[in-house]
Amino acid sequence: NTMATATITTTVAQSQVHVKDANKYDYGNLEPYVHPPETKETNLPWAELVTLDLEDYDRPGGKERLAKQLEHAVHHVGFFYVKNYGLTDEQVNQQFTLAKHFFELPLAEKEKFEIDYAAADYNGWRRAGRTQHDNVEIYNFAKFTPDFEGKYDHPDLLKAHLDDIAVFQRALHANVVIPLLRLFAIVLQLPDEDYLVKQHTFDKKSEDHFRYMIYHPRTEEEWAAGDYGKKNGHTDLGTVTLLFRQPVAGLQILGEDGTWTWVSAQPGTITVNLADTISHLTGGWLKSSVHRVVAPPEDQRAYKRTGLLYFARPHNDTVLKPITDSPVLRKAGVQPRFETEVTMEQWVRAKQTLQLNPEIAKKRWEESGDGTVEVLAGFRDRKYKE
Repeated sequence: NTMATATITTTVAQSQVHVKDANKYDYGNLEPYVHPPETKETNLPWAELVTLDLEDYDRPGGKERLAKQLEHAVHHVGFFYVKNYGLTDEQVNQQFTLAKHFFELPLAEKEKFEIDYAAADYNGWRRAGRTQHDNVEIYNFAKFTPDFEGKYDHPDLLKAHLDDIAVFQRALHANVVIPLLRLFAIVLQLPDEDYLVKQHTFDKKSEDHFRYMIYHPRTEEEWAAGDYGKKNGHTDLGTVTLLFRQPVAGLQILGEDGTWTWVSAQPGTITVNLADTISHLTGGWLKSSVHRVVAPPEDQRAYKRTGLLYFARPHNDTVLKPITDSPVLRKAGVQPRFETEVTMEQWVRAKQTLQLNPEIAKKRWEESGDGTVEVLAGFRDRKYKE
């Protein structure tokens, strides 16, 4: 066969990407991802969450209406849904398909892109089994901006679609994260509606990332040994986390009353949760939600649970102290959560070091002995009730 190898060239962050046999990676040649069926379990306690229709955002009075809807959720719950976020079902399905095929690549191929755990750099592939009872495999993409250009390589499967991945990532930032930051500013009654937006511009250096994630099925024995995931309560470290709908139940949130409820997969939505950084910037007034992923209902346990996520974070040089010109925060008397000035970059590294290095984390939890661990400058993470 003398046919020349088909190559495609795409431009991502102004760099040329060449992929051999690119047409074998056309979506038409990749078996499409199919979502597992919903659970038939009828007695799960589902969380009642607000759904924001982002289509309302640009209509007259829309921002104010949406902010009103959000007020209770961001202060008391830390979780809500958004719909009509400007990406088509086809675009979403293509990303699920890429995630599926990436995780099916041979181990030897994925290993070439393994993350640098010791350096607390989480872009690239993270293998499952790094800690006991860990069945989660991850692939993280840094932002497609000049700061990260040429720093991370990708397998050909993904290289063939980097343009789509970059478009998807930017759309999430522009269509979801930025409007939400304006709504938070309205809720906080900030004189400048763009106060938080200015700390989260896409092109400035920050650790936002887009993620493919898969939870591999476990045997009943493995679930029992890992306590069915009930010990994994945590908060995320950034501003907000966006999670695309997938039907395998497992995500639970801890309510103010101390009970865990299940988050259901609503068609056409993204689940949003608030995370630590936005909480630091508001002295805890905006609630960083405590959540965990537990064993799915029995009728879903045989399925893989595939996730598409986007983690938004402020610029690396943002100082994490409470915003002073919010009447809401002044009235609540919020205080800084750190003993010294801490930047986003310092915070990410400290929290990520604990997350990526189980042996360091284990030692530090044991040393403190009181169910908490100091992350940085007097701020402590704690273990959450089962």
